[in-house]
Amino acid sequence: MKTFVFAAATALALTGAGIADHHSSPEAVISGIYDAFAAGDPEGFAAALHPEIVWNEAESNVYADMNPYEGPQEVMEGVIGRVLTDWSTFNATPEEMIVEGNRVVVLGRYTGTHGATGEDINAQMVHVWTVQDGQAISFQQYVDTLQLREAETPDE
Repeated sequence: MKTFVFAAATALALTGAGIADHHSSPEAVISGIYDAFAAGDPEGFAAALHPEIVWNEAESNVYADMNPYEGPQEVMEGVIGRVLTDWSTFNATPEEMIVEGNRVVVLGRYTGTHGATGEDINAQMVHVWTVQDGQAISFQQYVDTLQLREAETPDE
């Protein structure tokens, strides 16, 4: 069985705030998204996405082929669903959050094993989130796309 772990650092754990709570701080909203993902809670993850979210994968990432993803359904099907299919394990570990107003920048690492190739990754990543009305309304990913591409490409 495939596992999909979105590991959140203990220091970044959500502290009792509801994911889509309009009174939650931007940091709590984004922490809640990582926690929902780590818990394998796609409904909770999707509920934290604003109905008008605009999601962009890093340029040159294989999942950027349909950028921008607009709305939770496109994000869940076009990104999350494809990651679940392609990777036997996939972890996104936040190491630091920088908050300025309604914007949250998450610095961390992706680790995992690609299902078809068996290749491992340990890639630096940055996520830039914007929160509105207690939900994430925008997402921009930055990642070492070469490392991802090499893991996704079978050796010949």
